[in-house]
Amino acid sequence: MITIINYGLGNLGSVQNMLKRIGVPCKITSDIHEIEQAEKILLPGVGAFDSAIQKIDELNLRSVLVHKAKVDKIPFLGICLGMQLLTRSSEEGILKGLDLVSAKTIKFKFEENSNLKIPHMGWNFVNVNTPSKLTEEFTPEHRFYFVHSYKVVCDENTNSILRTDYGGDFDAAIQNDNVYGTQFHPEKSHKYGMQLLSNFSKL
Repeated sequence: MITIINYGLGNLGSVQNMLKRIGVPCKITSDIHEIEQAEKILLPGVGAFDSAIQKIDELNLRSVLVHKAKVDKIPFLGICLGMQLLTRSSEEGILKGLDLVSAKTIKFKFEENSNLKIPHMGWNFVNVNTPSKLTEEFTPEHRFYFVHSYKVVCDENTNSILRTDYGGDFDAAIQNDNVYGTQFHPEKSHKYGMQLLSNFSKL
């Protein structure tokens, strides 16, 4: 059973539908007691960093999420903004992140004459940087759907498990032990997203 965290921001329905499509049981909740019993946690997210952290703190979810990740060490996956929340901070705001991965979130910056637009939006191929059970059986044809203006930068290269090129390489998926994050949206990435979520369900 995958517990999808509802804190008011995120494509909850899309994630739930994709998990149902691959036959993985899941539930959406913001109830602390249900989260305490979770076997796996999925933290989605769309929007601004500070707004998301504020909602998590208002619901008193920070401590239970950190406990499940660091103490219970259950599989924990952040998607898009959910991945950025796993870092210690973001240039998008001033509030402290969950700090579950040694990384920071920074804004894309390009030269004025660059034809690259922000947000980075669309399909991109990914390259395996550090082998992980989350990305088992990935091939060079694997591509995912991205929508984001900020990117994660890991302190240690080994925490970066997938990389993508958009005006230079950046961390597209990260891992710290049992904690994982994807900057892209697996729930919008068809068969490639199905495989990633299936891999997560088997951890």
